[in-house]
Amino acid sequence: MVVNRPEHARSESDALFPAGYHPDHVSKRYVIGITGASGSVYGVRLIEVLLSMGYSVHLVISNAGWRVLKEELDWTASSREEMLSEHFGSLPGKLVYHSFSDIGASIASGSFRVKAMIIIPCSMGTLANIAGGTSSNLMTRAADVMIKEERKLVIVPRETPLHAIHLENMLKLARMGVSIIPAMPAFYYRPQTLEDAVDFMVGKVLDILDIEHHLFERWGNNSE
Repeated sequence: MVVNRPEHARSESDALFPAGYHPDHVSKRYVIGITGASGSVYGVRLIEVLLSMGYSVHLVISNAGWRVLKEELDWTASSREEMLSEHFGSLPGKLVYHSFSDIGASIASGSFRVKAMIIIPCSMGTLANIAGGTSSNLMTRAADVMIKEERKLVIVPRETPLHAIHLENMLKLARMGVSIIPAMPAFYYRPQTLEDAVDFMVGKVLDILDIEHHLFERWGNNSE
């Protein structure tokens, strides 16, 4: 928190940061994109976990993503902000919802600093647009910003089988430093429920973001 002082007593930090701003705020901001790929539960669970930890989440959901949320989780796509409030409103973190078509949103600019962006799940169409540098909507523009600003971009593709174009696009992005985490749950920790499998994938995303968690049992912990 920046403390207000008389003008003659302003410190260097006061001059650098406006009232109400603190550099730590940037480290608490994450962008999450949910596309029309199957597996919307992964994105919903990641939002829940980040908000529960007190992080700020800037959320973008494609029109196809809303369709999948309806089909897979029975969300009402016609009452979007009400659904978000119902599912996340009680959590301590801050949720900022951006329209998919709002190309002028804060996250469309590199001057708006965030820690990382995660597209979970990511469709092959969205992945192809990002690999091709096409910024036709807020999701792909925000991803393009992450790459050009050399910030962390994490993509969780959900498709099977994969053909050569899918694989080539992933390779292209990986060579640019994008983290690719396919939605491939593990079984060595013996998940008992579907929620366990979902938490494993969300935990792998948190690992790449260097966020401590206890969503699954790590291999070798019992031998220490």
